[in-house]
Amino acid sequence: MTAATPEPKTLISVENVSKRFGDFYATREMSFAIGQGEFFAMLGPSGCGKTTMLRMIAGFEEPTSGAIRLDGQEMTGVPPYRRPVNTVFQNYALFPHLSVFDNVAFGPRMRDTDKAAVEKRVKQMIDIVRLGDLAQRMPSQLSGGQRQRVALARALVNDPKALLLDEPLSALDLELRRQMQIELKRIQRDVGITFIFVTHDQEEALTMSDRIAVMRAGRLEQVGTPEGIYEQPETAFVARFIGHANLIPVSVERATGERATIVLPGGGRCDVATHGRAFEAGARALLMVRPERIEVCAGEPPAGKPRMPVTCIDVVFQGAVERCAVRTANGEEVVAHLESDKPVKEARAGAALWLYWEPDAALLLPPDA
Repeated sequence: MTAATPEPKTLISVENVSKRFGDFYATREMSFAIGQGEFFAMLGPSGCGKTTMLRMIAGFEEPTSGAIRLDGQEMTGVPPYRRPVNTVFQNYALFPHLSVFDNVAFGPRMRDTDKAAVEKRVKQMIDIVRLGDLAQRMPSQLSGGQRQRVALARALVNDPKALLLDEPLSALDLELRRQMQIELKRIQRDVGITFIFVTHDQEEALTMSDRIAVMRAGRLEQVGTPEGIYEQPETAFVARFIGHANLIPVSVERATGERATIVLPGGGRCDVATHGRAFEAGARALLMVRPERIEVCAGEPPAGKPRMPVTCIDVVFQGAVERCAVRTANGEEVVAHLESDKPVKEARAGAALWLYWEPDAALLLPPDA
């Protein structure tokens, strides 16, 4: 029998934190904990409060109410330079007149660290970010990704307990951004400290994070692993924001325990998991099914599968998959992803088709708040 992986020790605790600017609440009563050595992402659209929360952890803003604890110590009134964290900003803020080595060495030198110790530590950090051959170059001689790595090394060389990253990949092009996602995760594993990463990009959060806090309009919607949030979102907002989700309006016929019987568009019925959410008979709800979990056919679907009659709108080739858009009897658009090497020949605009899925592929959610 495999032993359970122990929960990491809590390094940062956010306790009922609200931040108000005049009459505007940037965050409202947020509470969550971040473990030691964890890669933790704060994800949400612009204006959701994620950067404000990062700035409060760093000490650049103070909470209006609530408390933030770092390694068990309450941080109210503690200035940024006395907190055991470092921040990497979007613009990197490198010194243009200093070499890569001197940029990284700036912090330890300001603290009058022993020269030999500085040399050893700086070389170690430069090697971790894979810039050993470029140590004497100036920032103007580096690519965007290389400058970002210098900023990381400069923050890590001070041996913080946590590194705070405020959308540091946003200025990079798509391909470089994807490369740096993998690099950031590798660096975090190599140094073994907590990374707190702010982003509005779901791919970044899913690729790098151990856990994600999904935020919306200053409130915390859900905290969990990437897999847990993707497979079992707690709200329609999270379902839409993490990956692609079909949210099909349905009515609840009856609900008992962990299951509910629902009426689908077109009149069909099926049972669906509720995962403890309470639904009343006659209530409206949303059936969530991911596009990759839906099958499409022209004839009768296999027995025992939830199914729904639809009309095909169009089919678009997208490389490994074909995006098949259909319309339900209630006029809702639903998308299924078909494998390109296993096309459904009958799937074309105007064709009558069936959608079906495995019983455990769907989830019942309350309507949008």
